[in-house]
Amino acid sequence: MQAEPSLCLFDTHTHFDVPEFDVDRERLAVVAKKSGVDALILIGFLASRFGDLVRTHHTLQQLENAPKSYLAPGLHPFYIEQHLADHVHDLEQLLKVEHCVAIGEIGLDTFLKQHKQPQMYQKQREYFAVQLELAKNYQKPVLLHIRKAHADVLQQLKQHKFKFGGIAHAFSGGVEEAKALIKMGFKIGVTGQITNPQAKKLHQVVQVIGAEHLVIETDCPDMTPLCCQDSTESRTRNTPVNLIYVLQGLAQSLNLAPEQLAPVLWHNSLTALHLSK
Repeated sequence: MQAEPSLCLFDTHTHFDVPEFDVDRERLAVVAKKSGVDALILIGFLASRFGDLVRTHHTLQQLENAPKSYLAPGLHPFYIEQHLADHVHDLEQLLKVEHCVAIGEIGLDTFLKQHKQPQMYQKQREYFAVQLELAKNYQKPVLLHIRKAHADVLQQLKQHKFKFGGIAHAFSGGVEEAKALIKMGFKIGVTGQITNPQAKKLHQVVQVIGAEHLVIETDCPDMTPLCCQDSTESRTRNTPVNLIYVLQGLAQSLNLAPEQLAPVLWHNSLTALHLSK
């Protein structure tokens, strides 16, 4: 299904640079633009992938009839075992030579047992802290990755007196946690999970806080909207083309028309990223 031509959609979180898209990235970019996706963010997560991230960004920038590409490099907490001190230097060099709209994705993650181990979790906290300071120094918003660690993320944001806001990506917390992040200048990122009627916690959050605090994302190639999954497969590749389904799922949850919701989400995305209106 395609979006109406009047819709302008911003995919605020993609990993469109990863190898899963090497065979058809340019074709998918053109199709995404036709479906209403006018902009997307390429998110960093490992220093070893920064080169591919930048190359993909420049390739998309040169394409005709493709979404406008933005860069947001960062060191992801899930890959904390792979991060080295030199990688923070690599991140800062990238901030100096490329136009980056944010630092991300960064944060805390205790989803896996090994990440709950005190030494590993402390390393996550240290890398989160260093990247928050980088964001402050370069006056950039941050794209937060939070899994089972909302209280600690909020505590570190307050400790560092972080004032540049950003997006709480793929939000999985509750209403009070969402309100706390909003109070600190963050928008709440909604993925294809919103198309799942059983995601009752997420539906409650978006309905309570309202459209003015939300942005949408695909988080491709993961987080495929339920309506796009093949029932015979356990995992289906997600692409920016599917952002329209995230919009439709969110519109249904909020009892709004997609064409009424889309400009609000676009405005929210620009606000979160400190981009001109």
